[in-house]
Amino acid sequence: MQDSRISIEFFPPRDREGQARLLNNVVSRFDQLRPEFFSVTYGAGGSTRDGTRQTVSSLHKAGFTAVPHLSMGTDDRSILLALLDEYQAMGIKSIVAIRGDQTSGLGSYRFNNAQALINIIRAHAGDHFDLIVAAYPEVHPDAESAASDLHFFKSKVDAGASRAITQYFYNADAYENFMDRCQQKGISIPVYPGIMPITNFHSLVRFSERCGADIPRWLMKRLMELSDDSEALNQFGIEYVTGLCERLLKIGAPGFHFFTLNRWGATTRICAELNLAP
Repeated sequence: MQDSRISIEFFPPRDREGQARLLNNVVSRFDQLRPEFFSVTYGAGGSTRDGTRQTVSSLHKAGFTAVPHLSMGTDDRSILLALLDEYQAMGIKSIVAIRGDQTSGLGSYRFNNAQALINIIRAHAGDHFDLIVAAYPEVHPDAESAASDLHFFKSKVDAGASRAITQYFYNADAYENFMDRCQQKGISIPVYPGIMPITNFHSLVRFSERCGADIPRWLMKRLMELSDDSEALNQFGIEYVTGLCERLLKIGAPGFHFFTLNRWGATTRICAELNLAP
């Protein structure tokens, strides 16, 4: 298990105090896990563009491997190309290329999907960036069918993606089935399960409804029972997610990408239980 790779995801803090807290407190906790990289999300329509860029720059200057998310669905092409140039000059080697959430008020150059974004990045920056894309074991909420969703995932791989991170899920069978279907389609890139620690019942339900992640009925009932006892909920969440990760490793997951919400407690405890910490 110790050879499994992990990566950590943050969202960009809103102010300088948040930036300092992330770098001085949260990142230092995660650095003990020797993550392959820290990724930084990109808000709908570029709403966190400056914050994402600043957080990536701060992490990079501090000596960490930083990976920006990029989704230009509502931005001009010139903004995308300027960001690519800036990241390349900064020494950034990887980008998480996603469609992202769509907003109103489209710019003059619209990317309708992640494949188009990958094509632009490759045309502008060649092979400089390692491109990471999203995968959906439980099917993207906007997809017409599971088959069409898998077809689109393959198109991203064919366009130049080198690995993928999944949307979070709580049923290992979904990942196993997805990987079997990928193999049948000749998709061979590493696909890292996205892991969301369970720390707040109401937030988890809200996130899951928005992104189409399924919470099994029995698990929903159990979490509901514990929703007013934060300590018991956290403990149960760590035990359940640890067991999920153990199952995923047994069926061949290459590692994990943790959606931390800028908190270190649950993720570090799960990694300790999995013996992933050096």
